[in-house]
Amino acid sequence: MFLVVSVISGVLVAGLIVPYAAIATASARAGVRAAENLPEELTVPAQGQRTTIYTADGEVLTNFYAENRVYKTLDEISPTMISAQLAIEDHRFYEHGAMDLQAFLRALFSNAAAGGVTQGGSSITQQYVKMAQIDIATRNGDEEGVARAQETSVARKVQELGYAMGLERELTKDEILERYLNIAYYGSGAYGVEAAAQTYFDKSAADLDLAESAMLAGMVQNPTATDPSNNVAAALERRDVVINRMAELGLVGSDEAQEAKDTDYNPDDISRPQNNCAAAEFPFLCDYVRETILDDQRYGETREDRENLLLRGGLQIHTQIDREAQREAEEAVASMIAAEDPAIGVMTEIQPGTGLILAMAQSRPEMGDDAGQTFYNYAVSQEMNGAEGYQMGSTFKAITTAAALESGLPPSTAYDSPSRRPFQGDTYTTCDGPATQVGEYSPANSVSAPNRVDMREGLRRSVNTYFIQLQNATGGCNVAQMADKLGLEYAPGGTLVDPAGRDYGFDHDMSMTLGVAEVTPLSVTNVYATLAARGVHCDPIIIESMQDANGDDVEIPSANCERVMSEAAADETTALLQTVMQSGGTGQPATIPGGYPQAGKTGTIDGNNAVWFAGYTPEVAGSAMIAVDKTNDYWAGRSTGLQGLTLPASGTYLAGSGGGDAGRIYSAAMAAALRDEPATNFARGPAAAGSTDDGGDEDDN
Repeated sequence: MFLVVSVISGVLVAGLIVPYAAIATASARAGVRAAENLPEELTVPAQGQRTTIYTADGEVLTNFYAENRVYKTLDEISPTMISAQLAIEDHRFYEHGAMDLQAFLRALFSNAAAGGVTQGGSSITQQYVKMAQIDIATRNGDEEGVARAQETSVARKVQELGYAMGLERELTKDEILERYLNIAYYGSGAYGVEAAAQTYFDKSAADLDLAESAMLAGMVQNPTATDPSNNVAAALERRDVVINRMAELGLVGSDEAQEAKDTDYNPDDISRPQNNCAAAEFPFLCDYVRETILDDQRYGETREDRENLLLRGGLQIHTQIDREAQREAEEAVASMIAAEDPAIGVMTEIQPGTGLILAMAQSRPEMGDDAGQTFYNYAVSQEMNGAEGYQMGSTFKAITTAAALESGLPPSTAYDSPSRRPFQGDTYTTCDGPATQVGEYSPANSVSAPNRVDMREGLRRSVNTYFIQLQNATGGCNVAQMADKLGLEYAPGGTLVDPAGRDYGFDHDMSMTLGVAEVTPLSVTNVYATLAARGVHCDPIIIESMQDANGDDVEIPSANCERVMSEAAADETTALLQTVMQSGGTGQPATIPGGYPQAGKTGTIDGNNAVWFAGYTPEVAGSAMIAVDKTNDYWAGRSTGLQGLTLPASGTYLAGSGGGDAGRIYSAAMAAALRDEPATNFARGPAAAGSTDDGGDEDDN
């Protein structure tokens, strides 16, 4: 004890009374050096703050935090809370310097007489220094630094005092107290008084009354033992100690004090904020926001840096997530596919011309590893936490149509398209030059059709042998490049021209037009959104605005909207896709009720392992998919395929039809999304005018 008093007294004398040249002891010199070499982090309020994501209506979707903290300035904190904290921890804070020698000596001799630690003698400034050092070490992942900041050694106490002295030269008392109230731990995962007020009382720190302020102030000394979630009696007993101390100091009257002590507390009122996406109402939309930040280098050099920004940066992220539209999209999926079914259902919606994601629903809406749950967002790429991707079947034919029209082929382009046609020996153009189909390739149509069809009839009847010839005439390279321009995303990564994990692009495959590439459902919707926007492609976006912890705007990912095909070719593609929705077209079962002008295309892959419907109005583009879950044990020992299947959990019968199965999800979800929208006609350039005549009967594909 004598040694501690001697060293501390030496530091005080050296730092506050005599010139540095007169310092007599090495410990005193160390204290002064600490005061002169004050770490910048101690003067800058860099405590981690929680990030919050908001939906379009301003409601909280979720938070991200390592420490639940919301920084508040001193004038945003209840004066009663400030008085309570000072009364119990350092009531002479505004009267003494970095150290309250009177309090220190009193605690020192009291502890010596008791044979242990019964009182603390550290000032608010000293406590803040210790807390800040722990916080800095924690943020840097420095476990040894955390331990050093909590040592009971003389050297640590001397350094702490030296930093406290330097801090009081750099900051005002108010600034130090503000930082203290925002860094202190109040139990139940609440760091800082604002998070504590929200956690225990569901209110802001500005609105705390006497009983509430005293309970929080009393918890700082031992937040675990006095946390009301662990021990209500201990929390209230400590609260009353604070109230008595405030009365003793004349800060409150006896009647006011007694009334506060008579106040009960119900630990059921404790409410910890959501953290991360698993508990969010829409976990996979939330996860898409998270991955958008983690995947963008503007928010940090490494993924770890970007994760740290989310957990500690205090970002306020505002999205245009429409809760009602999302709920109704989820209901549309759930009406067909149950979470525990051996199939996956996905519905996504995008606003044409902006890239704004309106809905992203899947049949397993809960994040987890229990039955019927998943950690995968089935709508997106593996890079964005998606699964393996899915073949899109004949919904790809809209891309081939767009490429053919853009290359100058007219809608009247016709070919003999028998039910089965061999293509061995046929030539086509790849991005690497001319190529010839060497091996045997004789695909068949799954529909009845006239022997000779044009572009319109080929789309309406989804004629495979027609579209392979149309792709060859257009050039495989042109078609693959059009897919990339319209926004189609190869799920494993890369593009269709340069796909990850393949030695060559899909432009080398005649079957590309039949939708054999494993792509992401969100990007299929984006392709159709580009057509709806008359050839203007926008990257899918989900963040509308973002502010940092200071309230300043932060740059957000741009939709990068740009024209990728001519307006005339886009309009003509839309006109042709409108015929698919008319009487006899494959898309008729997927018609959105309400008289909306609409365009779309069905899709079914080999073996009926996936069925699709993708389409759009001028206001909304969407796609629905139902696919076999290849990882489900249900398929062990049996042939895969959705055709004629009654799903075991939902009881839904699937015909294996893009229009009849996936179309039911699409129609319901799109009707909900368009409920308040007018029935707007598609814009038409001169070349597309008058090309939506009706006719013909059709099988589905």
